[in-house]
Amino acid sequence: MIEEGSKSSKSMVEKRQLFMEMRAQNFDVIRLSTYRTACKLRFVQKRCNLHLVDVWNMIEAFRDNGLSTLDHNAEINVSRLETILSSIFYQLNKRLPTTHQINVEQSIGLLLNFIVATYDSEGHGKLTVFAMKAMLATMCGGKILDKLRYIFSQISDSNGVMVYAKFDQFLREVLKLPTAVFEGPSFGYTEHSVRTCFPQQKKILLNTFLDVLMADPPPQYLVWLPLMHRLANVENVFHPVECSYCRSESMMGFRYRCQQCHGYQLCQSCFWRGHASGPHSNQHQMKEHSSWKSPAKKLSHAISKSLGCMPMGEPPHPVFPEAAERPQDLAHTTTLESPSRLDEEHRLIARYAARLAAEASNSTQCPPTDLSFNFDANKQQRQLIAELENKNREILQEIQRLRLEHEQASQPTPEKAQQNPTLLAELRLLRHRKDELERRMSALQESRRELMVQLEGLMRLLKSQTGSSPHSSPSHSASCTMPMPIRSTSAGSTPTHTPQDCLAGVGDDVLDAFSQGVPRNLRNDLLVAADSITNTMSSLVKELHSVDDGLEDEEENLRNGREKVSSLKHSGKRQSTPSF
Repeated sequence: MIEEGSKSSKSMVEKRQLFMEMRAQNFDVIRLSTYRTACKLRFVQKRCNLHLVDVWNMIEAFRDNGLSTLDHNAEINVSRLETILSSIFYQLNKRLPTTHQINVEQSIGLLLNFIVATYDSEGHGKLTVFAMKAMLATMCGGKILDKLRYIFSQISDSNGVMVYAKFDQFLREVLKLPTAVFEGPSFGYTEHSVRTCFPQQKKILLNTFLDVLMADPPPQYLVWLPLMHRLANVENVFHPVECSYCRSESMMGFRYRCQQCHGYQLCQSCFWRGHASGPHSNQHQMKEHSSWKSPAKKLSHAISKSLGCMPMGEPPHPVFPEAAERPQDLAHTTTLESPSRLDEEHRLIARYAARLAAEASNSTQCPPTDLSFNFDANKQQRQLIAELENKNREILQEIQRLRLEHEQASQPTPEKAQQNPTLLAELRLLRHRKDELERRMSALQESRRELMVQLEGLMRLLKSQTGSSPHSSPSHSASCTMPMPIRSTSAGSTPTHTPQDCLAGVGDDVLDAFSQGVPRNLRNDLLVAADSITNTMSSLVKELHSVDDGLEDEEENLRNGREKVSSLKHSGKRQSTPSF
């Protein structure tokens, strides 16, 4: 019981934390309700870090969480609302640099308590989709023009014409914001709010809607909305002017100049609190300045204006086409940041986890109030969602890595071959073997050419033998010389070998031609020997084309052929020259 009481008291403190901090700012001393309301809502916006979320990022979050397809009157519970806020702030931290990260848990808790206190004051634990859209689109950062365009897309029909009932519903929801910061008496919703904004019942298109809400001054019930945006724009504006009341030598923010008292200027703090001194009175008309212009710039501006070099007035907004315009939901377009498939997976996991949490919450018997603010259970759910997202991210990265490795392995490139030393060595060896074979082929061709030259010499020798008489004298026969060099003995010595010794290794036909004691027809015998040499050369060429049989055998055959030719030459010489 003590633990339950402590948790309940802690929940109440968290719900009241934002309002206690707002009271500590002492905004109630501001005299004008418009400035007071704008300052309070600006404080809530900055304290919940909504000023860092652009309206386009907010629209994207609506689409990612499936709110664009839901009816405006559909209700969502607090658990799903917390899931939506979690996705908004976690995506915000991804866009911010690491040095400017926000406390996501604290932002979710503060904003969730403020939304529930504003739109679920009776403790039902539910709120409509349109209420959440109107609140977040109004309180987020961004330009007021973009916000009003998105709001008009939510309250107009398919023809681009505003539906008065939907605009009345928008005013009902958005005017709960001033009521939440205790400014309901000044800007609370009434039945005459719509007539105050659009007194004439006519066809309201986008440009007319923007003209009314961005006019100066805007409608009374929404006068605090453009002022809140002007506050955001002038927070860091510096004015080098002394305040006429507090005597501060510089001003930050707005600067107010009296239209009756010459040179009387007040800082925003003194003006908001109604301070006055000297002849100046709070009843005097004051002009608000959001920037500083030097006297030289003022003079040049006045001269340009008087000469007609400057336009007299600029429109408050660009003119948009009159056709129906509904692109703000981004339901059929790509998002501004083009999220990857991983982010889509993360959002699906978050959505599924939120659905499971909602089903588990509905199955319990706890009262709605306790269910709405069970932050411990919601924190565990967010942790589970974060763990699932991390695990899913790791799995997808591993799948991508394996896919890249598979593609690289299935597509070999020359760079991979260069990185393999074994393959490089084999390539070098094959290239060397190819060069060696080419060199040997060239040598064999050269040898074959020499053999053909020698055969031509033998044919000439045969012709000369045939042309000579068979009974010619030895001196005439001895006078015939060989065209090719042959082996000879030394002078005065007689040869010690027989003709048969010189024919060793020659074919059978050649041996038969020179084995007889009586000389045969030398021409026919030499032709037979030439045919034998030609057959030997043919076998050499065939063996040259067979690398596996070895180049050594080819060289041996070549040597045998040369010996046959030499033997034939020597034998022919001895037959033509008689011995004494």
